[in-house]
Amino acid sequence: MSTPSAWRVRAMLKWLHLWLGLSAGLVFAVVSLTGTVLAFQSELLLAAHPELARERLPPLALQGHALARVVAGAEDRGIRSIDLPSPRLPAWQAFAGKGERHYFDAASGEPLLVRNTGNDAVMWLRDLHTHLLAGEVGEEVLGASGIVALFLLLSGLYLWWPRLASLARSLRWHAAPPPRRWLSWHRSMGVFLLPLLLVVTFTGVAMVYSQPFRSALRWTFGDGPEVVPPLPIEREATSIDWQAVLLAAADAAPRGSDLRRISLPKDDALVSIRFRAPGEWHPNGRSVVWVDPYRASAVQVHDATAQDAGARISEAMYPLHGGFVGGRAWQWAIAAAGLLPAFLLVTGFLFWRARRHRH
Repeated sequence: MSTPSAWRVRAMLKWLHLWLGLSAGLVFAVVSLTGTVLAFQSELLLAAHPELARERLPPLALQGHALARVVAGAEDRGIRSIDLPSPRLPAWQAFAGKGERHYFDAASGEPLLVRNTGNDAVMWLRDLHTHLLAGEVGEEVLGASGIVALFLLLSGLYLWWPRLASLARSLRWHAAPPPRRWLSWHRSMGVFLLPLLLVVTFTGVAMVYSQPFRSALRWTFGDGPEVVPPLPIEREATSIDWQAVLLAAADAAPRGSDLRRISLPKDDALVSIRFRAPGEWHPNGRSVVWVDPYRASAVQVHDATAQDAGARISEAMYPLHGGFVGGRAWQWAIAAAGLLPAFLLVTGFLFWRARRHRH
């Protein structure tokens, strides 16, 4: 590229980086700040509602009675699936319509709490983070904003990229004059935390556009055979022994697996239970065992760890984005990454304003 052409491209990128940053960057900053809070959503829930952890976590062999009580009222409450108690959240967590969540005592199944976007600030922030409070339309806007954010990050890297001899100088923080101060802070923090922010932003976009991303990964790396659920069974009037169902699922899952989420019987009359197999990153696992609830027998098992690389990369997006892998270190890294877009927005605005005043 000739020098005049290179300068024109650079000038255009500077203009786009500035004005997209000051406009779409606001959405990016707000969503990222909510992500910082949501990195600690389990801790915040238990701090606000200590009654959820008042009982010791019962072993799987003793959870059937409590589950039966939860399931007995599931239809009236609109509950469709239920998370088993875990060390992270030692209570039954049930999912109903419109994002509502119900919580039950781990040992007895006694109702404890109902959360929704109208009565819980963290649930409201979660809806803002995932749907911009606007359902599917908000999710599409969020995806487009994420693509713009990726452009801002990569264009900022291009505009900053120095010669090797001036690398240290380009990362130095300055106190004055104001335009130089805000620009140096903006550049240096952006460069230092860029890899982390790219991971968080890219995984967020990948989750919004999960189908195209999964198809691309499948084409590139392979996905393994498609998971076909078992054939439906006849619904029976016999009562379900939920303890036997849990034990049948635990026996069918690979050794060392944790049962995580129960989907109640639908038209196929089967119970599907997601489990986290050893080696899975997803907090609830992507593996599934289907159980005939009337005979308490496993019908089919899908072990997500046996999938090809394309599927496994796709399923790693959520745990990477949410800070569910890598222990406390990655959780705090995700929280720190959520603060950076707001810092970049503020320092970018202050640089723009200081430069205008100078001129």
